[in-house]
Amino acid sequence: MGEEDVYAKDGTVDYKGNPANKKKTGTWKACPFILGNECCERLAYYGMSSNLVLYFKIRLHQRSTTASNNVTNWGGTCYITPLIGAFFADAYLGRYWTIACFSIIYVLHTLTIDQDSASLTYYIIIHRDDTADALGISHGLKPTCTGKDNCHATNIQSAVCFIALYLIALGTGGITPCVSSYGADQFDDADEAEKKRKGSFFNWFYFSINIGALVAGSVLVYIQDNVGWGLGFGIPAAAMSIAVCTFFSGTRLYRNQKPGGSPLTRLCQVVVAASFRKYRVEVPADKSLLYETADAESVIKGSRKLDHTQDLSFFDKAAVETQTNHIKEPVNPWRLCTVTQVEELKAIIRLLPVWATGIVFSAVYNQMGTLFVLQGYTMDPHVGKSSFKIPAASLSIFDILSVLFWVPVYDRIIVPVARRFTGHKSGLTQLQRMGIGLLISIFAMISAAILEVVRLKMVRRHDYYNYKYVPMSIFWQVPQYFLIGCAEVFTFIGQLEFFYEQAPDAMRSMCSALSLTTNALGNYLSSLLVTIVTGISTRHGKLGWIPDNLNYGHLHYFFWLLAVLSVLNLGAFLLVARWYTYKRAVGTLR
Repeated sequence: MGEEDVYAKDGTVDYKGNPANKKKTGTWKACPFILGNECCERLAYYGMSSNLVLYFKIRLHQRSTTASNNVTNWGGTCYITPLIGAFFADAYLGRYWTIACFSIIYVLHTLTIDQDSASLTYYIIIHRDDTADALGISHGLKPTCTGKDNCHATNIQSAVCFIALYLIALGTGGITPCVSSYGADQFDDADEAEKKRKGSFFNWFYFSINIGALVAGSVLVYIQDNVGWGLGFGIPAAAMSIAVCTFFSGTRLYRNQKPGGSPLTRLCQVVVAASFRKYRVEVPADKSLLYETADAESVIKGSRKLDHTQDLSFFDKAAVETQTNHIKEPVNPWRLCTVTQVEELKAIIRLLPVWATGIVFSAVYNQMGTLFVLQGYTMDPHVGKSSFKIPAASLSIFDILSVLFWVPVYDRIIVPVARRFTGHKSGLTQLQRMGIGLLISIFAMISAAILEVVRLKMVRRHDYYNYKYVPMSIFWQVPQYFLIGCAEVFTFIGQLEFFYEQAPDAMRSMCSALSLTTNALGNYLSSLLVTIVTGISTRHGKLGWIPDNLNYGHLHYFFWLLAVLSVLNLGAFLLVARWYTYKRAVGTLR
């Protein structure tokens, strides 16, 4: 191996700031630490979020629609805050230090024994047990409870609870957009052998997420329901501490991409130069006349040059040289931008239609934490003829098991088989993979709707309206969870890889965060649909589609609505995918 082949050619450096040595850093040597960190962090997150809807409904006596909306709004915020962390990662800190700093903040919030801290207020409000008494903590923030599930929180107590929850959402903002991109950074884009293994990384990254989610959705939910909220939420805090230790353990092995400066500033410079400075300038027919630096590397730190593309040609005006551009040195980027800078903006604009089609899918996915749980709460939770009851929220483990089943099947069977027919290094393109997932999600909603139709027929036939649960096994929900898990493997993993690969080199954290916002907007869309449906269906004194007692409702109508929206969304996605233009990077970095 020549000296030029010893170092990564994508501009990454080691922990000392030297060019990354391919023998000593990156690839699967570094990835176990990143995957372990993600597994523990997701265990912590899902350990807090999995059972919230039932906590709000049963213990705080919120209505079904209110509890559902509170969970979806909070969950949505958890996927909006990554835009903040991603900006700092791409612009100033880099992905390593962003993950490190926000992880430490996250841990401090979950471990600090202080009434004024977000973590303890969360602990006191959510965890009604005797631990606070043992610590000598004031009862002022604890809801008044008479019996196990009869608690009444004051407005102040509820407000403090939600402030704490949203501080936790802020804590996730610096971690989630950076971890997947940071793992992918460990594979050199200029090395075909390493680049081929990068696609496999995204599969196993999502696999590690679901290992953490499996423990949270089964063990932790059971502890919260049957042992106590204190232990049930204390374990996630310990898991987050382990996540931080795991991440720091791999420091010497990581490859780090240098931050490239504010991506928002660069995008604004292109818009200003094209829309205001050079609105009347004609773009030359010969695109080689557009401005680009003569150097082999881009002027944007940590970014390769991008080849010119024909679409969105209006923005090419920003790269047209005029007589006034070189009067002062250096070139003013608000008046003259490089082709690479213009192509950054084009790449982001091209991503937006694909991004938008992920919102409806996320709304479908998020039913697992809300209406699927409420549907399962009306069904027989017993396992066989035993006295053991499975919590409705724990049915999400079948979604996780589905993911854990399909990830290795996809990586080890589907990809090699598809590769023989398509010739593509990944078997399927990322857009093809996402489209298959959108199709499968339609059948998940159809399955949920059919189950609810059958359940309501049983209610009406045997007059089970006021029964706590219908004598119909909760395990009839397994198919809808399993289908969503399968859809995740295709759509969410494909989306992760797609937004990383098609993002400009110096904007990968931002684009990863952008992909995560589909989950947030899916939460908000679901909440909006529930609100609209409830408002319309409860007119003239009717109980509506989603009443507190679902035996009197029409929950299946809502599932049919989501199925129809998913069909329309798939049609839109196929049109967008057909006309998508892929990014073309030029050269390497040293």
